[in-house]
Amino acid sequence: MAQGLESESRKLLVRLRDVMASGEAGQARLDEIVRLIASSMQAEVCSIYLFRDAETLELCATEGLQQEAVHQTRMRLGEGLVGRVARKRQVINTADAPSAKGFRYMAETGEERFSSFCGVPIQRLGETMGVLVVQGLTRREFTADEVYALEVVAMVLAEMTELGAFVGDGAALRARHQDSVMYRGTVAQEGAAGGHVYLHEPRVIVTNLIADDPDAELTRLREAVDVLRVSVDEMLTETTTVNADQQQVLEAYRMFANSRGWMRRMEADIAQGLSAEAAVEKEQSLARTRMEHADSYLRDRLHDLDDLSNRLLRILTGQGGQTGAAMPDQPVLVARNIGPGELLEYGKTLKGIVLEEGSVGSHAAIVARAWAIPLVIHARGITTDALNGDRILVDGEQGIVHLRPGETVKKAFGDKIAMQAKAQARYADIRNQPAQTACGRVISLQMNAGLMADLPSLESSGAEGVGLFRTELQFLIRNQMPKRAELSALYARVMDAAHGRRVVFRTLDIGSDKVLSYMKPNEEPNPAMGWRAIRVGLEKPGVLRMQLQALIRAANGRPLTLMFPFIAQLEEYRAARAEFDKAMARERRLGHPVPEDFTIGAMLETPSLAYAPDAFFEDVDFISIGGNDLKQFFFAADRENERVRRRYDTLNVSFLTFLEQLLGRCRAMNTPVSFCGEDAGRPIEAVVFAALGLETLSMRPASIGPVKHLLRRVNLDEVKTVIDAARAQGDQSVRGAISAYLRDLD
Repeated sequence: MAQGLESESRKLLVRLRDVMASGEAGQARLDEIVRLIASSMQAEVCSIYLFRDAETLELCATEGLQQEAVHQTRMRLGEGLVGRVARKRQVINTADAPSAKGFRYMAETGEERFSSFCGVPIQRLGETMGVLVVQGLTRREFTADEVYALEVVAMVLAEMTELGAFVGDGAALRARHQDSVMYRGTVAQEGAAGGHVYLHEPRVIVTNLIADDPDAELTRLREAVDVLRVSVDEMLTETTTVNADQQQVLEAYRMFANSRGWMRRMEADIAQGLSAEAAVEKEQSLARTRMEHADSYLRDRLHDLDDLSNRLLRILTGQGGQTGAAMPDQPVLVARNIGPGELLEYGKTLKGIVLEEGSVGSHAAIVARAWAIPLVIHARGITTDALNGDRILVDGEQGIVHLRPGETVKKAFGDKIAMQAKAQARYADIRNQPAQTACGRVISLQMNAGLMADLPSLESSGAEGVGLFRTELQFLIRNQMPKRAELSALYARVMDAAHGRRVVFRTLDIGSDKVLSYMKPNEEPNPAMGWRAIRVGLEKPGVLRMQLQALIRAANGRPLTLMFPFIAQLEEYRAARAEFDKAMARERRLGHPVPEDFTIGAMLETPSLAYAPDAFFEDVDFISIGGNDLKQFFFAADRENERVRRRYDTLNVSFLTFLEQLLGRCRAMNTPVSFCGEDAGRPIEAVVFAALGLETLSMRPASIGPVKHLLRRVNLDEVKTVIDAARAQGDQSVRGAISAYLRDLD
């Protein structure tokens, strides 16, 4: 880059800093800035467009266009060259703007005289705030050096916008982080909660954007990078239990920390006049923008770079891992993503969780379900807009999050929570009563668990036992394989806490979206249908054997119930059962007490198992229908894909017919069967399952009260009649007919 241009860029940034430090109002600052940029760039026009809402840009200041157009000219996202810059988050640089793709002539601006056009997105950490434009009379493309200088200026403008330097009249100049915002995400755990935002990764505040002494800033940057590299090296040295593949991942992390290209770009930003912190954040913003267009492999690498940038910013600012924000009352955790170990550290003090990323089967979702904490995922952009302490409402029934809600929304939401509290009080009255229907049938209601902290819910919820204890959580929250003695002690405490009630332990169910950090990553085109659950256990029998031995020792002679996940055919069950028999024989040889009373079951999560030979139903002690996976395979609808998973109803006639056929086979073979999954905990679905003949349902503890309350009011023979009538008249789903029947009960 030419030394003269570097000098001019630094001069411009210093003048921008002076404008920012002035006591002028936001509009006056914007007007002065466009004059400064036009003069410095020797351009006839400089304009700044800012978003007035999520889809609309507004001309907020200009030097060279008609002043009457300010705050009057607006365009939709993607409309015209300015709208295209904002949508694509990429520079458009053309010598002949009227001939460029997407050009739209705005008559009120008087821009018809200008040929050259360069538009640069004003963005911060992946969020686009507006567009900076320069235009000229002469037909020419702006040089790479000029575009680079504009990107540096745009970054400063983004930070100034974030810091409130341009607050004024009108929607486009409103103060940030004050408006009410609604996010539509995906339900990962049902429930409703109100509280205050607590950011998992507090935002690093950068206030010194522009530097007087580039040499001093370069020294600060290099010293901070040295500290970062040492910390990464220490992390590699201390992590001694990883396998070769994990070592490669960590080495890639170190490679980024030592990247000459990353360092060279930040040094160039400082040469243009940015402070060390601003240079780091500029590169971080560009990396986040690239993430949206990258494949999964590159996105993971860019996440590494993003994390390194955060670490470097904390070193430079001295803010460390905290920014002094105390956890507020009724905290609702807001994060881009979070691992199970980190989430467990917060404990049950959280009222809700909102993530920008995540999945319905993720580790965080498993923990949230265990704690009955509402969780909404895919709330795009919330970590950028939310501030610690902001009021927030989480609707885990609809997948909606209200940030800084208005009074009307708060009142409606408060009424909803009050109604739920009233219902919970009603459920408490029947906690110790059986789930006996009006026709005299008794349905066994079990709870799902995965943590020791879940076990007190056995008493408080009225569950008769644990229909599913997820053993994978103890593997997921660690950075190394747990030892057999540790698992045995944990399983023994679970049995002790159950006080004689049955606990069904599911053996390790990993793979798909549950990946152990210390196992070799397995890239698959469709992980949900890939190498997971019992398939892993049978191909890596050492882990399965260790877990089976731990369960047998934990029982210490007491009755033991376990089941194998994701069994798809008879041979898989027999192979898994053979491993259990070997483990029992080994424990006997060692003189250890073994359970004389044990039952070994299988989870039916694939349609294929329903059509297994009769020998399967004879061999297995019980079957647990894993509704979450079974439904996605039955309808060929990925439960992680919001566009398709909600298209298919659990009460679809074809799915219910499939369940009836399965229940018929189980009755004929005297094979006990239960239903386990989210649908079991939905009262209408539970009533239909019971009417089909299911006598055991397993669900999250918070669902037992509502399900029991409804079951005690219905006659299952009448429900079955309604189901058959809806099916006979060709209804695709019985939900409407059942809902009408239930309304008539009131």
